[in-house]
Amino acid sequence: MSIYTKTGDAGQTSLADNQRVSKADHRLEAYGTADELNAWVGMLRAALVQLSAHQNSDAQLLWIQNKLFNLGASLSAAPGEWLTEDDTRQLEHWIDDMQALLPPLRAFILPAGSETVARCHVCRTITRRLTLTSNTLFVQSYKLLLVYNRLIISLIQIKKMSCKHDQSPIRGAFSRNYRAKVVKTFGLCKCFL
Repeated sequence: MSIYTKTGDAGQTSLADNQRVSKADHRLEAYGTADELNAWVGMLRAALVQLSAHQNSDAQLLWIQNKLFNLGASLSAAPGEWLTEDDTRQLEHWIDDMQALLPPLRAFILPAGSETVARCHVCRTITRRLTLTSNTLFVQSYKLLLVYNRLIISLIQIKKMSCKHDQSPIRGAFSRNYRAKVVKTFGLCKCFL
């Protein structure tokens, strides 16, 4: 049996429910982005392996990778419930546990620092893009949005933990007070800062 099927050669592919769609379909972009994120989470895990202090983070990221496969199944129209409110609660539990060990965040964090921290930033931005691409689909649900939002915060927490363990500084952008002064002085929209 051949590993290639030639069924996609005309620019169409099958979803999990056997529906044929264009390879340019938004759904494929969404689960392709989930796949990309999964690959980057694997890269993050590979960087964390070098740091013995990150055993908990590696276990959490492995769990996240499995959930990203579930997300891909959901986005590809596979029947069943692939992500649940329990998944959101699990992410929230980890966020709270990490926050108890970290100082409060007083500014936006710039994408800088160690390689591990930089990989956390890449994962966070791909998760944000995944949220946007998924929002264009009718399959978007409140549960998925919660998981995406908690996943972004989890990656920020892992990044902060990495800074702490690597002893690399958390490089902040403008502080909230400075940002407020710029907005007041120049009348700029806060979203640009």
